[in-house]
Amino acid sequence: MSTKPVIWITGASSGIGEATAYRFAQDQASLILTATRAERLVEVQQKCIRLGARCEILPCDLSELSTLDAVTDRALALFGRIDIAFLNAGISQRTKVLDTSPLVDQKIMNLNFFAPTMIARRLLPPMIVQGGGTIAVTSSIAGRFGFPLRSAYASSKFALYGFFETLQAEYHDDGIRVVMVCPGRVQTQISFNALEGDGKKHGRMDEGQQNGITAEKAARKIVKAIKKQKPEVLVGGPELLMVHIKRFLPALSRILVRRINAT
Repeated sequence: MSTKPVIWITGASSGIGEATAYRFAQDQASLILTATRAERLVEVQQKCIRLGARCEILPCDLSELSTLDAVTDRALALFGRIDIAFLNAGISQRTKVLDTSPLVDQKIMNLNFFAPTMIARRLLPPMIVQGGGTIAVTSSIAGRFGFPLRSAYASSKFALYGFFETLQAEYHDDGIRVVMVCPGRVQTQISFNALEGDGKKHGRMDEGQQNGITAEKAARKIVKAIKKQKPEVLVGGPELLMVHIKRFLPALSRILVRRINAT
């Protein structure tokens, strides 16, 4: 990009979102950071400014869907445009289908699917007017194959692929590019914040997350993919092999999935 882009990152207070913010800050981008924890966002903002970025924060609970049009308009107004939206905020789960309240399913779908799709729909008209833009969306390897204890989570991530691949097809000629970010196991707080069947937090770091790649390593790969406008980027370690097994050896993948230690 010949000019410094304006980038909006959701889920920016920790994990992949935070690490990605720092990578873009090193490029002196103009950043807008959104998450629910305002105090933590201020800390991330201050570091981004020290790294050379212009940086504004926009605290918001993205699961409150009725507020999203107004929040997106505020984000657009901060620097007058948005060139890249990294819609990264999300929540996972750790519970079987029969043990999961429908209210938990709804909360996960609201944050993981409806929030990014509503934001994207609001961003599209001004992006088209300015000649284009990039929408990067965090899905998951659980959006490529069903995964134990993740029924609503996997459903929301599968749905992102359907929506944003369609959006890309419809608006490609308007300069809109979509980057599907597909993490495997990354050392973040996603398992700690994951929901149990009754809506309570899981409250502990899973072994799989502890043994995953660092958020910083994930961010390096994600930022590179966003800059190159790659349609999809897989981020993680050996677990990413399952994506390819599902594609080429689906019967084997169904056997392997049943044996996955999902905690």
